[in-house]
Amino acid sequence: MSKKCEICGKGPLFGKNVSHSHKKTLKKWKANIQKIRIVEDGETKKTNVCTRCIKSNKVTKA
Repeated sequence: MSKKCEICGKGPLFGKNVSHSHKKTLKKWKANIQKIRIVEDGETKKTNVCTRCIKSNKVTKA
């Protein structure tokens, strides 16, 4: 499954965890991507959409 929203383009973010001793390790934050059926141009299709787009009604569920 793609790790990118097909509506807004939101994808994974990269950074570092910082411990108490200030040691830094790499970290990846993944977007909450769901595969849902949406209606687009009168036809239904499955797309990868983030939950923010689903909640803000940027897509219409089939």
